[in-house]
Amino acid sequence: MTTAVVADDAVLFREGLTRLLGEAGLEVVGQAGDLPGLLALAADLRPDLVVTDIRMPPTHTTEGLQAAESLRRDRPDLAVIVLSQYVEPHYAMSLLDEGRARVGYLLKDRVTDLDELADGVRRVLAGRSVVDPAVVHELLARSTARDPLDELSGREREVLSLMAQGRSNRAIASMLHLTGRTVESHVRSIFLKLDLQPTDDDHRRVMAVLAHLGAR
Repeated sequence: MTTAVVADDAVLFREGLTRLLGEAGLEVVGQAGDLPGLLALAADLRPDLVVTDIRMPPTHTTEGLQAAESLRRDRPDLAVIVLSQYVEPHYAMSLLDEGRARVGYLLKDRVTDLDELADGVRRVLAGRSVVDPAVVHELLARSTARDPLDELSGREREVLSLMAQGRSNRAIASMLHLTGRTVESHVRSIFLKLDLQPTDDDHRRVMAVLAHLGAR
């Protein structure tokens, strides 16, 4: 069975998350309430997945990101999902900028829904990058003069939003009721219009899109 360690300084949230992960088919083998505790548990238990709040003791700033960076330095194959109370795109991009896949950045409100949580966990464990839709929408909502996003069609913007969330072409086709060939055509057009380097690597594709959106 896939194992997980959960970290959050709020005991009730931590217990609730543990229950949801159990219902999603994972075995939570340890819980931590601060950064030192998380690092110790992850090193000792070597779980397949770590789910951690971004802010924990001792400073309540970016302990979750620090943990992700430290743990994955020793275990590049470790899957990590960082949770946040707020929409903070720069933190999502910082997490993804480690250059490795198997990472996710989700809002806490999102993970209280079992289906949403299970979907995010499955995708991260499968080697994908997962970004909360609210973060993507925040980036898409920003505007500047002569915005190249204005050149995209409505359908291309829908595809772009799902790409930035870490969805594969097959998943996008299913969600938008399109053929795979149609999605591939939209993706090529998006990369061309936004002057992005085409890539088949899911993580690099997400990073390219988010980097473009975040630079606006």
